Amino acid sequence: MKKNSIIFLQIVIVLIGIGTLALLLWEPHLEGVNAHATLFQMYFDPFIVVVYIGSVAFFVALYQAVKVLGYAGQNKIFSQAAVKALRTIKYCALAIIGFVVVEEIFIMLNHGNDDATGGIFMGVLITFGSIVIATAAAMFERILQSAVDIKSENDLTV
Repeated sequence: MKKNSIIFLQIVIVLIGIGTLALLLWEPHLEGVNAHATLFQMYFDPFIVVVYIGSVAFFVALYQAVKVLGYAGQNKIFSQAAVKALRTIKYCALAIIGFVVVEEIFIMLNHGNDDATGGIFMGVLITFGSIVIATAAAMFERILQSAVDIKSENDLTV
């Protein structure tokens, strides 16, 4: 991969992270239930706290993706560090799924059936995306681990 492409993809990942952080900080102001709430009530609502804790896994996965691209740029993609970064991305995607399930249960218990459809649909979209990311990371992890094993076997015989 060319250095320019890798740098571009790293910049895109950083911009995704900045945009997500801005959305996480701005969104509680838009909710109708927060019209007369204080900042403390807005940001320390139990649902929002779970969303913020769950978003840590998202940002860790973004950081690991930047690291994997860095390994590709240094021609170290077939290394144990790259395999570990992909494993971390897989675990982060699975953690996101777990947090979304908790948040969906929270929505169903607190909002009833009439107001929950939008939140549940968003949860389904996030879960589907996380499943795709976890599957792709697991597949790439296996491929890279096989390549690292083959490389280490060849290094031992030489």
